[in-house]
Amino acid sequence: MAFVIAEPCINVKDAACVEVCPVDCIHDGADQYFIDPEECIDCGACEPECPVDAIFPEDELPTEWRSFAAKNRDNIK
Repeated sequence: MAFVIAEPCINVKDAACVEVCPVDCIHDGADQYFIDPEECIDCGACEPECPVDAIFPEDELPTEWRSFAAKNRDNIK
């Protein structure tokens, strides 16, 4: 199961999560970062580093942000 970056990241884009990712699965998007679910090894290193609490395990995404799982998947370059 991959981690997902949700709405709180929009227009913040603090790169602390990128710096700690051991597999470089976090990619820059137009208004937020995205986690590639194919590359994510589910280590959880990114989650505590996010200053806006935007990173969640996919199965723990708040209901209002469930669409961000697909948004992360679909916005990988």
